[in-house]
Amino acid sequence: MDTIVAIATAPGRGGIGVIRLSGQQSYAIATALCRRELQPRYAHFCQFTDGEGQIIDNGLALYFPDKASFTGEPVVELQGHGSPVVLDKLCQCAIALGARMAKPGEFSERAFLNNKIDLAQAEAIADLIESSTQQAARSAMRSLQGVFSEQINLFLQ
Repeated sequence: MDTIVAIATAPGRGGIGVIRLSGQQSYAIATALCRRELQPRYAHFCQFTDGEGQIIDNGLALYFPDKASFTGEPVVELQGHGSPVVLDKLCQCAIALGARMAKPGEFSERAFLNNKIDLAQAEAIADLIESSTQQAARSAMRSLQGVFSEQINLFLQ
């Protein structure tokens, strides 16, 4: 599959903003943006740069190999300042290096396709994001943890 990128934090301004890359080229794209190698599952302080070497922002880069990632593919998270301008620029730089913008829900779709989550858990992610009450959030979280899937599997046996 191709490599996708998206802003992972809520729209607007904030102290921290995160972009996420997933796919076989995510590590190469991240090392180009950070201009350094990344150890798996380690937070690296980096200067994020564009293709001309101009510093876009300072922040943390975290690399998750395919077996240790949510999607089942190599994943990199770049955590910088929560400016929409900065986050958009980081995404555009990732696209220039070979990624494409992710569609809504595509990270969860890849996790499902790579057997990292089941369909009930994929739906629970959307339910948790959209929950408007504590009860709805708790119910979605139970499904995300696999409680609903376990009950269905017991019924099917």
